[in-house]
Amino acid sequence: MARLGNLEREVMEHVWSATEPVTVREVHEALAVERDLAYTTVMTVLDRLAKKGVVIRVRDGRAYRYQAAAGQDQLVADLMREALDGASGATRAAALVRFVDQASPEEAAALREALAEVDATAARPRRRTPRS
Repeated sequence: MARLGNLEREVMEHVWSATEPVTVREVHEALAVERDLAYTTVMTVLDRLAKKGVVIRVRDGRAYRYQAAAGQDQLVADLMREALDGASGATRAAALVRFVDQASPEEAAALREALAEVDATAARPRRRTPRS
């Protein structure tokens, strides 16, 4: 997944909060309440997000509806992974230490819980499936 600019993030906040796929008009109306924004700008942003794979575009009559390709948590995880992938071994380890050092107590607890869950999953024996 790609990094998002400010307007892309605002558009995605609306897409993520929607209970069903949204149209350009729906996104434009929601965003235009707080800022002067052209309909065509929102259409261009959604088109770019579709090309980046952040949203899925589905034809609905003469218009398109857009839905998130993944949740916000997946986008953030992908960005974190991308940042780590760009670092060498020692730098990667140092970056992880700094990240954890800057975590709030709640974030540190969430990290410990996630690591315990990963460890538990890895420790489970894998079931073999019979070959045909």
